[in-house]
Amino acid sequence: MKIEQIYTGCLAQGAYYITSNGEAAIIDPLREVQPYIDRAVRDGVKIKYVFETHFHADFVSGHVDLSRKTGADIVYGPNANPEFTAIVAKDNQEFKLGNATIKVIHTPGHTMESSCFLLVDENGKETALFSGDTLFLGDVGRPDLVQKAAGMTQEQLAGLLYDSLYYKILPLPDSVMVYPAHGAGSACGKNMMKETVDRLGNQKKINYALNQPGKATFIKAVTDDLLPPPGYFGMNVAMNKKGYDSFDNVLRKGLNALSPSELETTKQVIDALVLDVREAGEFAKGFIPQSINIGLRGDFAPWVGALVVDVKQPIILVTKNGDEEEAVTRLSRVGFDNVIGYLKGGFENWKASGKEIDSVNRISVEQFRDELKIGVSTVIDVRKESEYAAEHVKESYSMPLAYVNSWFNNMDNAKPFYLHCAGGYRSMIAASILKSRGIHNFKEIAGGFGAIAKTDVPKTDYVCQTKMMKA
Repeated sequence: MKIEQIYTGCLAQGAYYITSNGEAAIIDPLREVQPYIDRAVRDGVKIKYVFETHFHADFVSGHVDLSRKTGADIVYGPNANPEFTAIVAKDNQEFKLGNATIKVIHTPGHTMESSCFLLVDENGKETALFSGDTLFLGDVGRPDLVQKAAGMTQEQLAGLLYDSLYYKILPLPDSVMVYPAHGAGSACGKNMMKETVDRLGNQKKINYALNQPGKATFIKAVTDDLLPPPGYFGMNVAMNKKGYDSFDNVLRKGLNALSPSELETTKQVIDALVLDVREAGEFAKGFIPQSINIGLRGDFAPWVGALVVDVKQPIILVTKNGDEEEAVTRLSRVGFDNVIGYLKGGFENWKASGKEIDSVNRISVEQFRDELKIGVSTVIDVRKESEYAAEHVKESYSMPLAYVNSWFNNMDNAKPFYLHCAGGYRSMIAASILKSRGIHNFKEIAGGFGAIAKTDVPKTDYVCQTKMMKA
């Protein structure tokens, strides 16, 4: 028997590949499934099951494509009602995988169909728990994502989660290894550890949610300080529940090369979004007017989902040569299947064609230091509120990137300002969005607060409420 975690850092997502005596199971697979199929062929095993811990909100799973290509059965826990052929298992139902057994443990709370899968080895030992979004390392799944659909409050769902954890998971042996669906950086929880595997016994000791004196305190602990979920979550749930177009078709459509003139015409005819995925520094030097920059080398897909929101939005890509397939693939993981092509030859081809270009006024931290006048200059910090609260430029405004689609309405293009994040990735996203909305009178700071912190620019951790601006 073998267990392999296949972790995707940009989504903070863990899929699992399990084999025993010639048979394999995949748990919570990514959208592109060919790597799983290739791996099974190399190992000489047959993929028998695709287990889904729940209808995921933060990514589109590869369950439908994987089942179609391999004949594997898709398995959900109780209360699931997928609109495609699948096994909806009963609580405690067992599935044989070679000489091992996978047992379904229904754990509602994060969602009503949420289930964990307990792996029992060839000797009958309870070995591993694939805990989905029910139990993370250091945290538990947020109980606020399906409250409307379930006809329940987040507090009622948190109560179900308490029962699931305290009566079904905590009684398991301390030696059981916990393999969660997500790690630090995922929006599905609020306090996850950077580690991606741990023993249940250790989680019983250190996980705040597993050490509450009673249900009431548990409910309060897990519902406090929950940030609003990203807008695309509901659409991903729908795709996971209803099915979706084959990834092969999505990729084929997305790898449609467009000349500068074809891009220009297509953008106008169907109101496509031009998404430039180059690095921030390259984008700042020149880009197609009104295009949005979200760099492929950062938290690309989650930021697209948070800021573009509508997964049906037609998208045209501007990439470095050779990055087109990766960009289409990573967009499809969060349900953005409507990529209709990419700019052939990249931005250099656009520039060579003589068409209009725009740029961002990116300045050095030294220039910022020399120009800054505390109390006079306007400085906008687009980091998270927690980052801002830890330390920030004195008299700066906290305007998190996550809320940019709301706060840009308060901007006055006649008044100049400075813009920064932690290192330049998020502030360039904000800069591109502001410029696409007609806000141009600003300077973006290269290196962000990481560079500012090394200068004598006045800084503070004092948060004046009148300076906090958010949606």
